[in-house]
Amino acid sequence: MTDTVTLTLSEANDLCLQILLRTGLSAGQAEAVSEVIVTAQRDECHSHGLYRLIGCVHSINTGGVNKVANPKVIDLSPAIVKVDADFGFSSYAYKKVISLAVAKAREQGLAALAINNCYHFSALWPEIEPLAEDGLAALALTPSHSWVAPAGGTKPLFGTNPIAFAWPRADGHPFVFDFATSATARGEIELHGRAAKKIKPGLAIDQDGQPTIDPSEALKGAMLTFGGHKGSALSAMVELLAGPLIGDMLSLESKAFDQGRGASPCHGELILIFDPAVFLGDTLAANLSRAEMLFDNILGQGARLPSQRRYSARQNSLANGLTISTNLYDDLLALLDTAPTALCMTLRG
Repeated sequence: MTDTVTLTLSEANDLCLQILLRTGLSAGQAEAVSEVIVTAQRDECHSHGLYRLIGCVHSINTGGVNKVANPKVIDLSPAIVKVDADFGFSSYAYKKVISLAVAKAREQGLAALAINNCYHFSALWPEIEPLAEDGLAALALTPSHSWVAPAGGTKPLFGTNPIAFAWPRADGHPFVFDFATSATARGEIELHGRAAKKIKPGLAIDQDGQPTIDPSEALKGAMLTFGGHKGSALSAMVELLAGPLIGDMLSLESKAFDQGRGASPCHGELILIFDPAVFLGDTLAANLSRAEMLFDNILGQGARLPSQRRYSARQNSLANGLTISTNLYDDLLALLDTAPTALCMTLRG
């Protein structure tokens, strides 16, 4: 048996759907979750790809996620829209409201989208990259569970608290970055543990507040912010803007709300959408060209733009399929109890 299994995007999506539907999750949520998982795996974001199905199923089976969630859209003002996810997955609520948020941004130049009471497990770039492909700029923020110690502290307080930004480009892929304010994503530490690998120094501390490179000790202790006090301040900003500002939980509250189930974090998300056409009017083309001058000068120094590796991985996946470890593939099939024979034969072939 080989160490890896290769799936087409269609096969991966079918596998996701079957696993999620087996839990009793509604079809709409299953489709939205599958889409974001396969999108991440397509771009070789392994910590947010097919591996995340294991956590999603656990979150559903432990009674946290509302399997039949019915998101409720609240048109709050000309530039603000909120959606109550009804304790379902954020990706489903996002799909229910994003067209209204975009319409507001195109009318006002700037719109804020707040998603409340949602279970969020995914990367943020799948939500904002399509906006940039439509000529918009966007910024997304969300907390998580309290897994990260503040700079100078030794106890978990912040979430991994990612920030993502997307900028439109006339030619080629949008300029996109997406990073946790923690020194690494929690999923990366979990994957290192699955592979029996040590993590790099400076990412986490153990329960006694001492530096550790052991993934299991890191998960029991606390992760660290990137850049010391700078990352810590940004993490606090995410807590405030995607928590109290939109009437939702801090990471500390999300962890308490979980009640030890070990489910995906339940909290809020804030997405800001900008329409450069409204900001700039007749000077749109000239100013987008100035942005390209910035990118050209970055590349001209031999540096790379964020997401270049991801875009390259995307092309490879579209041409050659998605490759995951055999161990992960077997774990996913186990979630099906007994996977349909036709599917198993197709995937293993």
